[in-house]
Amino acid sequence: MDWDLLGHEWAAHLLQQHVARQEARHAYLFAGPPGAGRRSLALRFAQAINCTQPPQPGIPCRSCRNCSQIERLQHPDLSILQSDPDNRTIKVEAVRELQRSLSLAPYQAGYRVALLLRFQDATPSAQNALLKTLEEAPPRVILLLTADSPDVLLPTIVSRCEVLRLRPLAPEALAAALQERWKLPADQARQLAHLSGGRVGQALQLHNHPELLEQHQAWIAEGFDLLTMKRRERFAYVEKLTKDGDRDKLRAVLQAWLSLWRDVMLAAASMVAAGTASDLANLRFESQIRQLGESTGLPAAAACTAAVEKALLGLDLSLNARLLLEVLMLDWPHLS
Repeated sequence: MDWDLLGHEWAAHLLQQHVARQEARHAYLFAGPPGAGRRSLALRFAQAINCTQPPQPGIPCRSCRNCSQIERLQHPDLSILQSDPDNRTIKVEAVRELQRSLSLAPYQAGYRVALLLRFQDATPSAQNALLKTLEEAPPRVILLLTADSPDVLLPTIVSRCEVLRLRPLAPEALAAALQERWKLPADQARQLAHLSGGRVGQALQLHNHPELLEQHQAWIAEGFDLLTMKRRERFAYVEKLTKDGDRDKLRAVLQAWLSLWRDVMLAAASMVAAGTASDLANLRFESQIRQLGESTGLPAAAACTAAVEKALLGLDLSLNARLLLEVLMLDWPHLS
């Protein structure tokens, strides 16, 4: 009997022990890339801490009233705070409203649980406002924060939370799970596992929303187009790409390009033998990938892979997106 989650077994075991021993912390930070399972793990913990019929200590039954309502995000003692869809920020007023609700005793469950999603979207004043609650949490209240990385939050926030750093699964492990749990064909499971970078949530998003896969392929095609662009044209492309300030979109673009250059590395290293293209994530572009691998070579492909990873890290650290991509364009090979 376990928490029935894919991956992060160590984190689930730790949280289970905290519940079983009645040693739950007042605040946890689930840090990791989007789609890695931060929200799912936090909600399972909320169920475990409030389950009325646990089959084992620290294991939620997922069928009692509390578990069912938390699963549906409809529990009276579960508060969810996330960014405003219009401006993609969490404002101080929203934090103060949350604090007012947390000051009340639990209505139905043993604990009031606040789930603060993508708290890196909180303004500095909103993060500072939360500090008082983190320092002097009301009784029977647990705060669950999610963020891409601890580095994108104020150090004073991070220091007051138990930090759980979540990592994506190995693509092979995710591919096997997609076949076993979701009954996907082997080729499709392997492709989604690689395209998602081992992130379960992202793989399922791509599977359930074909338009996302189409957009991914469009960004791959644009990555090839960049190879023949002059510097001025590349910078104009970056300006257009970053104009709306949508960092989630930029992260998806960079993830697509990362999958491209990893494929080129495979091709350049002759790790994908002729006729066995299944190890490539972007099979639709197999011919172009092989040609690019041959023309650039392994060192250049590895350098581009590292450059995209560096840009992704900078994006997670909230650095200037346009500047990050302009620097990336300087590292992008030019083919005549």
